[in-house]
Amino acid sequence: MTKPALALTLAGLLALPFVAAAHGDSHHGGHNGPVVMEQKPWGIAGQAKAVKRTIEVKMTDDMRFTPREIEVRQGETIRFIHHNSGKVMHEFVLGTRKELEEHAELMKKFPDMEHDEPYMAHVAPGKTAEMIWHFNRVGEFEFACLLPGHFEAGMIGKIRVVRR
Repeated sequence: MTKPALALTLAGLLALPFVAAAHGDSHHGGHNGPVVMEQKPWGIAGQAKAVKRTIEVKMTDDMRFTPREIEVRQGETIRFIHHNSGKVMHEFVLGTRKELEEHAELMKKFPDMEHDEPYMAHVAPGKTAEMIWHFNRVGEFEFACLLPGHFEAGMIGKIRVVRR
């Protein structure tokens, strides 16, 4: 093994406890405790009293979201209702393409990785989950299911945040 490859491998192993800790205490569960209000490039966790509209998103085992494209206005707080009509777990994770790709790679390496962030909804087969998000930044973002194989199969959508 080359020195750079060895260094990368060791760095990854040393970071593993921190990666797992950063993803919460329950595997694909609901949010535990208070919602962390952390600004992300694609917005910040929203509050129920500020919801302007509700968007229902269907998740299926053909690895698709309906709708695949969503447009919101800057400043809108959206309640997403996620319906998993399939027979396997799915998730809805907001982010930039780069962050979603990085997270998908981590999920391939550590498929049992636990995580619980306000920009993620984990939906068991036949169940429904809710997520509230405030879009305070203009831009094009994405949502995806990052479970191993799902992202690669095309379970990705776009969110366009436009000026008011």
